[in-house]
Amino acid sequence: MPEAVGDLLVEMDGVSKDFPGVHALRDCHFDLRRGEVHALVGENGAGKSTLMKILAGVYRKDSGRVRVKGADVDVTTPRAAQLLGISIIHQELSLIPNLTAAQNIFIGREPRGALPFLLDDRALNRNAKALFDQLHLKIDPETKVANLAIIRKLRETGVGVVHISHRLEELKRISDRVTVMRDGQYIATVETKDATIEQIIRMMVGRTIFEEAPVVHETDANVVLDVRDLSRGRTVQHVSFNLHRGEILGFAGLVGAGRTEVARAVFGADRADSAEIRVHGKPAHIRSPGDAVGHGIGYLSEDRKRYGLALSMDVETNIVLATFRKFVHAFGRIDAGRTRSTALERVKRLAIKTPSIRQKVRNLSGGNQQKVVIAKWLTADTEILIFDEPTRGIDVGAKSEIYHLLNELAHQGKAIIMISSELPEILRMSHRILVMCEGRITGELAGAGATQEQIMTYATMREAVAQAN
Repeated sequence: MPEAVGDLLVEMDGVSKDFPGVHALRDCHFDLRRGEVHALVGENGAGKSTLMKILAGVYRKDSGRVRVKGADVDVTTPRAAQLLGISIIHQELSLIPNLTAAQNIFIGREPRGALPFLLDDRALNRNAKALFDQLHLKIDPETKVANLAIIRKLRETGVGVVHISHRLEELKRISDRVTVMRDGQYIATVETKDATIEQIIRMMVGRTIFEEAPVVHETDANVVLDVRDLSRGRTVQHVSFNLHRGEILGFAGLVGAGRTEVARAVFGADRADSAEIRVHGKPAHIRSPGDAVGHGIGYLSEDRKRYGLALSMDVETNIVLATFRKFVHAFGRIDAGRTRSTALERVKRLAIKTPSIRQKVRNLSGGNQQKVVIAKWLTADTEILIFDEPTRGIDVGAKSEIYHLLNELAHQGKAIIMISSELPEILRMSHRILVMCEGRITGELAGAGATQEQIMTYATMREAVAQAN
């Protein structure tokens, strides 16, 4: 039975928006009911953020109509949107789950006690509670963020929530309806309970994505990387493993298990307390990322924007960034012709979607940014590639492309370590799986036949860790 008009908080109809050279939105539709979670999905560049920024007063629409609680409105500024009861919260990986809600809000600017080195916890919680009261949120400031379900609490109070996420399994759990966008256009709105994830994906990408499990060939017997007794404080303790040519070695575990710390220590980004590392059987003394690159090791950080890319620079510069010296003339000048031809070849080979190699990397989608980082390390001739959360923050279509690319690289003989928090991804892509818990490797599984239950058993094997200590 259709909802009464009074239950509609927001209606957007026929909304269009152009930027110079880009048709961002074309005749888009969206509505939000009181007390519902309405998921807005689509590939990167589909227009989701642009549509919501128009609703939040960040952008002005070129045409169309916006109604809030039944009245036509012209949302000209973020302040105007706030006065109408509309706020936009940008999702970033910036919350620390083991800290309380209050500690997350005031991290780095905590109220101090009588002595400057003492924190005033009472003032911290009091200030956070005042903010929650102002937002009409029933949240205990002392509750750890990991235990919060804020979206559900908002829905219970009659607030309408628009949720943008690439995690489709998450949307099935928390949303009531799903609106799909593609290439700046409205595709459809469906009841979440009535739609399968496969149907939503088909609407998002306009084609069927069949993420085939990799054909697991027999990996080369040649061990290209051998790590023994790697330790760094409490985060990495006596970790040993090897990696074969043509292998994708998955690292699984819960947050804080030490997977990224292992990768950073192997790459020389963090100094290990102890380690014996061999590349092709020869000792490798790695004290810096430069040493690692010299031994043919590349690292694609989970935070590509901070550690993997120079966002203000163009695609060409980013691709040759790790190997500038290879393109220098005898007289110290950069060979622009060679950097250009190299960048063009990488863009073509990896199918990087960009108007030109002069495009600034910050303007590319997440999936294409990730491909630029991969292009950088391929240009550096690295044969050992460490991928840390390779598909974090990218849409389902781009994920499929990254999976195919990793399989192709392994088939070419590259040795790959893949760290991922997504168990289906680990199971789909890995020849072997190492599982970590509290800084130690607690289990090893063959990729073929491994299950999520087996991985989670090893990932929570604290008793084995305690005995090892």
